[in-house]
Amino acid sequence: MIAAIGAVAANGMLGLNNWLPWDIPEELAYFERMVEGAALLIGRATYESMDVVPEDSFVISHRTDLVMRPGCRQVEDVESGLRSALATGKPVFVIGGASIYAAAWPYCERFYLTRIERDFAGDTLFPAEIPLAEWPVLAERTQSYLEKKSGERVLCRFIEYKQPSPRSLA
Repeated sequence: MIAAIGAVAANGMLGLNNWLPWDIPEELAYFERMVEGAALLIGRATYESMDVVPEDSFVISHRTDLVMRPGCRQVEDVESGLRSALATGKPVFVIGGASIYAAAWPYCERFYLTRIERDFAGDTLFPAEIPLAEWPVLAERTQSYLEKKSGERVLCRFIEYKQPSPRSLA
C-alpha cells in the first residue's frame, strides 16, 4: 500500500525553513510510529532537514552532490521512487515536502493528515490540488496538546482519508 502522511495548520501551512512551523512532540511521535518500518519517499529538502533517516528511504533529487546516508537511495522522480519503495516489500509512506505530496497523491491509497487547528507562520503551503475534501474519511480522532514554542494548547485532528481510485504505477 502507498500512503502519505503529513500535518497542516489551519491556515494551510505545512513548513517553515524546511521543517515544521510548530513544536508538538506528541504529533511528531505519532508520525514516527506510523512510518516505523516503512519505506519512505522524501523530497531533498525534507531529507536534509531530518536528524534521523531510516533505511529504505528514497530521496527525490537531481543534485549530483547530494550525500546519501546509509540505506538511503537517490531517485529521479516520484514514480521511480515509489516503484523502488514498493520493491522493498514494506508499506510505503510519502512524507513530503509539498511538491512531493503534490506529485505523489494520485498513487496514494491513504492520506494520514494531522490538521492542527491553529494558524502558524510558515513558508510552505499544503498543496491545494490534493482533493482530500472528496475522499472518504475512514477514521478521525481529536487530541489537545501543548505547542512548545507558544506554550499554548492546540487541537490536533488525526484524520485517515481513503482515495476512491488511486492511480496504478503499472
